[in-house]
Amino acid sequence: MHPKALLDTCADLVRRTLRFEHPADAVVSRFFREHRNLGPRERATLAETVYAVLRKKLLFEYLARSGSGPKERRLAILGFHGPRDFLYSALNMQEKSWLEACNAVDPADLLEPHRHNLPEWIAQPLKAQLGGEFWPLAESLLQGAPLDLRVNILKEKREQVQAELAQAAIQSVVTPYSPWGLRVQGKPALARLPAFERGAFEVQDEGSQLLALLLDARRGEMVVDFCAGAGGKTLALGAAMRNTGRLYAFDTSAHRLDALKPRLARSGLSNVHPVAIAHERDERVKRLAGKIDRVLVDAPCSGLGTLRRNPDLKWRQSPQSVQELTHKQAAILASAARLLKPGGRLVYATCSLLREENEAIAEAFGAAHPEFAPLDAGEALEQLKLVQGRALCSGGATGSAYLRLWPHKHQTDGFFAAVWTRQ
Repeated sequence: MHPKALLDTCADLVRRTLRFEHPADAVVSRFFREHRNLGPRERATLAETVYAVLRKKLLFEYLARSGSGPKERRLAILGFHGPRDFLYSALNMQEKSWLEACNAVDPADLLEPHRHNLPEWIAQPLKAQLGGEFWPLAESLLQGAPLDLRVNILKEKREQVQAELAQAAIQSVVTPYSPWGLRVQGKPALARLPAFERGAFEVQDEGSQLLALLLDARRGEMVVDFCAGAGGKTLALGAAMRNTGRLYAFDTSAHRLDALKPRLARSGLSNVHPVAIAHERDERVKRLAGKIDRVLVDAPCSGLGTLRRNPDLKWRQSPQSVQELTHKQAAILASAARLLKPGGRLVYATCSLLREENEAIAEAFGAAHPEFAPLDAGEALEQLKLVQGRALCSGGATGSAYLRLWPHKHQTDGFFAAVWTRQ
């Protein structure tokens, strides 16, 4: 595609995405379906440009004020993903001189919001929580996330999958914390690899793998993944159980559970039972009360721990939407807890960075349910022979530690988890 035409197409996609009517990945996917003539390189340029604009929206909007022409075009120029000479060949003289002036701006001269690119309602609590570590976190959230795989231990050994990927010219390293994980270089096409087709691995962030590990689901047990979604953690739990026992995948969205079916077929698991429920108090939940060994509640949340992958969330969420989510989180956790038998393990988790969705929910639940004794997450991970388990955790109100994963510290998405045992 001619440089000018590609830049115009980028501007069009930026305009559609910034309406924030739908998630950015859905807008990009639909755009590509409408423009099937686009090649792989053009698609990569379009997607990466849009994500750059979403990540640095406050800075780019500030710099765009001094330019001319349609705003979306100026934002696309600032975020353009591709060779500089290719971009410059699409610009007029006025745009070239404006872009050079933008490139010459010293970051040290910018206001804080133009450096961290977070709305204040997110930035303020994170500053209060992290102090001097706020800026390394903010910087990490402006980068893309790595691509992690979870090897299906039911079928394969990690080193064998790594060797097979290397034969396909895909380089990877073992993940530093998860014993199941590989971190792949770049963004290779994985879906057509024989290893993927036979269920040897799934794409799953290392932090998400650690949540499944923390539940410590064992052979022959009754286990519930209460908010299973498309089932990434469900599949990890089923493999950890060595395809024995009974693993229920609950979700209020039958559509999300449908996305689990092809993954389940590849995985070779037969112990997984997807169940669509109407709400957290569904009769199907009540029938299992007091019968379950382990319950994972990966609660619906703001998703702010995934901003490297989903930068639009910081503009699509709001304090009001987070407050609504905290009510839902507390209700789901209380309802899911009723499933456990005495001695059973409960894990509450989110991919949020905010205390109000994490520690605050865990502390309120603990205070209201004295029959649930908090477990130290660091200790639990060390019992699983994760040598660095304690380094992944931070203190809780009762002296037990919560799992707390941070993009700038652990190179995972931002995750939280609290663990209890039913007395």
